[in-house]
Amino acid sequence: MTGPDRTPDTELAGLPAWLYPAGFWVAVLLLAAGVLFPDLAVWGVAWVGLVPVLAALWVLVTGWQKRPPPGNGGGAGSAGAGAGGGGQGSSLNPFWS
Repeated sequence: MTGPDRTPDTELAGLPAWLYPAGFWVAVLLLAAGVLFPDLAVWGVAWVGLVPVLAALWVLVTGWQKRPPPGNGGGAGSAGAGAGGGGQGSSLNPFWS
């Protein structure tokens, strides 16, 4: 007996599946090159710290592009939001529609 056919979810929070592996291998190459050229080791360490920042920017930009136009995205007066409840549809988070 097999389960329902569904595609595997390869994205987490809007991040492409290749982002962290690519960031990892770039860091590995820079750190390995830093063995021969010590000045590159600083760039490798900086890159390791920069990958999560790039991921956060990716989520911010892609979430911003999916943002509903004003008037359609549910503000404080939308159904289910409550009186300033901060739930989905409130104006406290611009990425929820």
